[in-house]
Amino acid sequence: MTFKPAKWPRKLRSQEWFGGTSKDAIYHRGWMKNQGYPADLFDGRPVIGILNTFSELNPCNAHLNDLAERVKHGVYEAGGFPVIVPVFSVSESGFRPTAMMFRNIAAMAVEETIRGQQMDGCVLLVGCDKTTPSLLMGAASVDLPSICVTGGPMLNGHFRGEKIGSGTHLWKFSEAVKAGEMTAEEFVEAEASMSRSPGSCNTMGTASTMASMAEALGMALSGNAAIPAVDSRRRMMAQLTGRRIVQMVKDDLKPSDIMTRHAFENAIRTNAAIGGSTNAVIHLLAMAGRVGIDLTLDDWDKLGRDVPTIVNLMPSGKHLMEEFFYAGGLPVVIKRLGEAGLLNKDAITVSGKSMWDEVKDVRNWNEDVILPTEKALTQSGGVVVVKGNLAPDGAVLKPSAATPALMQHKGRAVVFEDIDDYKARIDDEDLDIDETCVMVLKNCGPRGYPGMAEVGNMGLPPKVLRKGITDMVRISDARMSGTAYGTVVLHTSPEAARGGPLAVVRSGDMIELDVANRRLHLDISDAELAQRLAEWKSPVERPNGGYAQLYHDHVQGADKGADMDFLVGCRGNAVGRESH
Repeated sequence: MTFKPAKWPRKLRSQEWFGGTSKDAIYHRGWMKNQGYPADLFDGRPVIGILNTFSELNPCNAHLNDLAERVKHGVYEAGGFPVIVPVFSVSESGFRPTAMMFRNIAAMAVEETIRGQQMDGCVLLVGCDKTTPSLLMGAASVDLPSICVTGGPMLNGHFRGEKIGSGTHLWKFSEAVKAGEMTAEEFVEAEASMSRSPGSCNTMGTASTMASMAEALGMALSGNAAIPAVDSRRRMMAQLTGRRIVQMVKDDLKPSDIMTRHAFENAIRTNAAIGGSTNAVIHLLAMAGRVGIDLTLDDWDKLGRDVPTIVNLMPSGKHLMEEFFYAGGLPVVIKRLGEAGLLNKDAITVSGKSMWDEVKDVRNWNEDVILPTEKALTQSGGVVVVKGNLAPDGAVLKPSAATPALMQHKGRAVVFEDIDDYKARIDDEDLDIDETCVMVLKNCGPRGYPGMAEVGNMGLPPKVLRKGITDMVRISDARMSGTAYGTVVLHTSPEAARGGPLAVVRSGDMIELDVANRRLHLDISDAELAQRLAEWKSPVERPNGGYAQLYHDHVQGADKGADMDFLVGCRGNAVGRESH
């Protein structure tokens, strides 16, 4: 594929606001000039919106104002007119009921901000999990030239001589406290060691995964994903991104030119190679829907099945994002995919070059971090999609984070009707459960929670943990944090709140998980299942107004990316009428 740049100069979209001497043009220019902008900035330079998700209540993004200024430098250097535009910022660690509920409203707000204001191109300044997909979704629906730059991961955590990863060790230490292996005081002491610098999670959690997905899709400059937040090269990347977006506007290089079917295939295989978060499944399905790419769960299983997981990072491996960057970062992984015949080499990136041209000359500087294929964490990485009478529309599992011995397992269901039921009963010593059981959590999907919270990696019962058991098969319609681990079946579709078969599982039922054969089976007859479903009544009430009601009424299932049905598709960037 070869991208053919548009001829320059051409009339820019921003000139619909700023061009000429009409009353409307003077209205727009005059008000902008109260900030001290010189007149020549309005004479046809590309106006670049720096869509900034800075927020002090979003700790992963709290350092983005500095990067925004660096982007401005780059835009000015390339002859553009930069303007910082604050946009909806979704924090995984702070939003209730869950950040995922607000990804779609953030995408909708970003889309209308771009469409409704005088921009010719956009820099998407993101960090925490949902900010990356929400801004990419919004930009894709408008289809103005856009480029992503992420805030970068935190520095490594250190506690008592051990490297600790944000999120991953939170779950490990929490289980250790329950098992009596760690005191509550030690847990609090470890807290200060987990997040010791600005940035997002330092594991291959969802934030780092989505930064990698942006780069693998070609929507960020090569090398962007892994640079630590406080490394000077992160600032340099922001400045180079500012320079590049100006030329993208001149060339009219748009998301629809970059986010092609081939690009999504590259991203899915990259996710397998890095041991990326299961959350990437939902986000890429939603992003593909915005550019009209027919991407399905089956594509995830088919494309990722034969890709080895070669990035030795927590939660699947032992290192953290700092080491990944020093080893050469994502370009090394993408090059490895290309050498194995698993890359669409001619996919265009925001640089205007092909993906292969960007990575063909990079080197791996640490083969304990980016492993040789023969030493891969798992030879069949990616995201496994299992189906059956318990998940007719599919459910997902991450093999690199699972226990091999549990990948084929049959056990007695212990059912929790919702997250409150789980919390009320899980620590009860009289709970009828052992390590052979299958833990089932209902009503935590997109509509059920609402928002599909990261509760799928249910902590094990203390009496099981005290035996030294660290994993059990767990099944739910929820998500789990990309920093989490375990043999966890997630995103079960249709979800319980929509009357999917998960809704009628009962404690004592036998459930079979067979990953090799992609099967998830509830061991009851078809007639019994049909009768239970006919008798089922939804425990989830429709919210009374506001965004919650809009979300409830229009959110799609996890198997379709949990976007809202009316947001799917590209609506373009036409300039609307006005009158002053």
